[in-house]
Amino acid sequence: MIAIVKYNAGNSTSVKNAVERLGFTCTITNDHQALKNASKVIFPGVGAASRAMTYLKETGLDKLIVALDQPVLGICLGQQLLCTHSEEGNVDCLGIFNAQVKKFPPYGSVPHMGWNTLAIRPSQALFKNITEQDDVYFVHSYYCELSKYTIASCDYITTFSAAMQKDNFYATQFHPEKSASVGEIILNNFLQL
Repeated sequence: MIAIVKYNAGNSTSVKNAVERLGFTCTITNDHQALKNASKVIFPGVGAASRAMTYLKETGLDKLIVALDQPVLGICLGQQLLCTHSEEGNVDCLGIFNAQVKKFPPYGSVPHMGWNTLAIRPSQALFKNITEQDDVYFVHSYYCELSKYTIASCDYITTFSAAMQKDNFYATQFHPEKSASVGEIILNNFLQL
């Protein structure tokens, strides 16, 4: 069973639909035991970091998520919440990735919305059968800085972490569930880990 973390942040249903199109069974839940027992956990999100962290702490999901040992995929806000700190609401996050989440500088068009390409580090399981000519879909006003955990970067106003990985934790700033066939391949790569 694939579990999608329910924590009052948007886009869980579109992620569930994308997973089911790939032939997997999944559930959207905040039940601790169901999340612990899942073969894979997806931590999606659209919303504000400070509100999301408040909910995670109130429900104990903050401690549960960092203790998971199966593959976990953070998407968009989910990636940002796996970092150390976010400028959005000036909030401490879960701290899996030692990286800061920053607001895009006030020049250029913000949010970063639409299709963009990735610079992928070699030999990344998440990007099997993906090339740097393949576009993925972004929509965000905050970004994760580059760090030793960056496995793909993107250039928009500045260069930022488009995907990160540490141990069993994977994360993408872009939305694989909105990235058409390329996103399906990436999501399937994660589900096959």
